[in-house]
Amino acid sequence: MRLVGAELIGSREILPGQWLQSYHAPALATGSRAGQFVHVRTGDLSGLVLRRPFSINTADQATGTITIHFRTIGRGTEWFTHLRPGDTIDMLGPLGRPFEVDARSRHLLLVAGGLGMAGVRYLADEAIRDGRQVTLLFGAASARDVYPTSLLPDEIEYVVATDDGTMGHHGFVTELVTDYEGWADQAFACGPEPMLRALARQAVGRRDRLGVAKLGRKRGAGKAVPPGSPAARRKAFLQVSMEQRMGCAVGACLGCVVMTTSGTPQRVCREGPVFASEEIDWEGGWGR
Repeated sequence: MRLVGAELIGSREILPGQWLQSYHAPALATGSRAGQFVHVRTGDLSGLVLRRPFSINTADQATGTITIHFRTIGRGTEWFTHLRPGDTIDMLGPLGRPFEVDARSRHLLLVAGGLGMAGVRYLADEAIRDGRQVTLLFGAASARDVYPTSLLPDEIEYVVATDDGTMGHHGFVTELVTDYEGWADQAFACGPEPMLRALARQAVGRRDRLGVAKLGRKRGAGKAVPPGSPAARRKAFLQVSMEQRMGCAVGACLGCVVMTTSGTPQRVCREGPVFASEEIDWEGGWGR
């Protein structure tokens, strides 16, 4: 974790109310992994003392740049849209625990809902760089909200679902998952809580639907691993990136706690934001 001055390189509105910004921040670009985030100071705005958390959308070690993707929802995020190239902002990062990909996994299924694309986009780059096949399922309300294909690697399969049927599958993105769960070695998701809850339920029944456990995911299944460890995340079929409001992002304020199936509270900023889906108490522990 480092505190750096990040220089804005470019900023543009890629969807209605959603912005993509690139920053020159070599220390963050070289030290980050997919699933981690930065905590950013909003400048001298009266009454806005808390930093804003943003997923690291992409990182390029060669150029020393990172990107963030966000929606304008208040004075803090609106402030970022008025920055100009050359402006420098205060960033703390990289923070949180990243996604964990099993070395044996060749087929990765990514699922994103809305702004949840920012949580999995970096992983697509990492996976392709490592020679893996990637399918990305994306859910949006309407065609006007669909993430542009021009901002995605050419190598991935990109499948869209919209609530109103104006593009791709007419319905929820979760309805597409069963078509790919036999192909996928691991799945990774970020998006609204109802979407993550539905995916977690689907993951529980996956083995029964397939009839047998996939050979690639069965190896080492009998080995006990500590809950919450990188090994536990690698062993799980589904990993989720949780989105919570954060005050400090270093684990002190306890403002981003979720409950786990063991009854132990976990801080999204420290023990997360990435968890094995089976760790979370989806029926009663969100945001407690």
